[in-house]
Amino acid sequence: MRLLIASSIHPPKVEALKKEHDVVCAFNAKEDVLKEVIKDREVLIFRSGVQITAEVMACAPDLKLLIRAGSGFDNVDLDYVKERGLGFIRIPEPGAKAVSEMAFGLMLALSRNIVNGDKLWRAGRWAKKELTGYLLTKKTLGIIGCGNIGTRTAKLGDAWGMRAIGCVENPTPPRGKEMMEKSHVELMDFDQVVAQSDYLCIHVPKNEKTLNLIDKSVFEKMKKGSYLVNLARGGVVNETDLREALLSGHLAGAGMDVHEKEGEGNISPLADLDNVVLTPHIGAQAYDSQEEIGDRIHEIINDFMAKASEEATTEATVAGV
Repeated sequence: MRLLIASSIHPPKVEALKKEHDVVCAFNAKEDVLKEVIKDREVLIFRSGVQITAEVMACAPDLKLLIRAGSGFDNVDLDYVKERGLGFIRIPEPGAKAVSEMAFGLMLALSRNIVNGDKLWRAGRWAKKELTGYLLTKKTLGIIGCGNIGTRTAKLGDAWGMRAIGCVENPTPPRGKEMMEKSHVELMDFDQVVAQSDYLCIHVPKNEKTLNLIDKSVFEKMKKGSYLVNLARGGVVNETDLREALLSGHLAGAGMDVHEKEGEGNISPLADLDNVVLTPHIGAQAYDSQEEIGDRIHEIINDFMAKASEEATTEATVAGV
């Protein structure tokens, strides 16, 4: 098949696909470039960092299948995908493992002053008595968005001895019971989760409803001395309001893997604060997870080809060929 890989995926898997298919790579290309390279492609593979607009897809009359090598869909025009009847398959599970573990990396870095301790000791400062921190055990872990990533984070929280609470967009008693049984997370409404959490983790998709979801009004409702961890998407957390909450001392710290402005040359407005840990959208960047995503992409393409071949055979039989 003719593939366009528009985002960097596990390099050995790219080479494996090249041996079996006609592959064009254009990682994180701008729209004008994508419009050119997609023209004769049948399959589009992408992650975050690239915009898959209706205008781009309209340039590909043979396009049949989109594969999102991850969980998000905020960078693809879903209305156009539905309108054209294109196949669209996401691969959320491998990345969910990596992102949920990353949440604990950020929480530990914040509550145990790991980044500051490292920086001071590298400069010769033995700040042992200054860097007393907090346990995660027996703390309340709040999760805004209990999807694949959120529920996995809750399970890990339970293993750490944390009390996990969370919220979803459309809660129902059966769903709440299922989440408690499978993930040990207690469903509550948004405000209750915000008010009771020692660590508030954000795991929602980015859309019109969630843009600036976590703003000044939310920070004011959070516990004094609590922590915010954002592994959702940049723009879900209002960074200007977050800065004010951190400077005021109301929040103890924040871990931010996603940012309003991402990419080379951008500097976070939180970069000068010592009680913030900033990482460059690496939540899903675990070698193991990327390898698993690559395997799934291979399987999806093989299954798609087999199904297309089967349908073609059926059509030929019906036609009496």
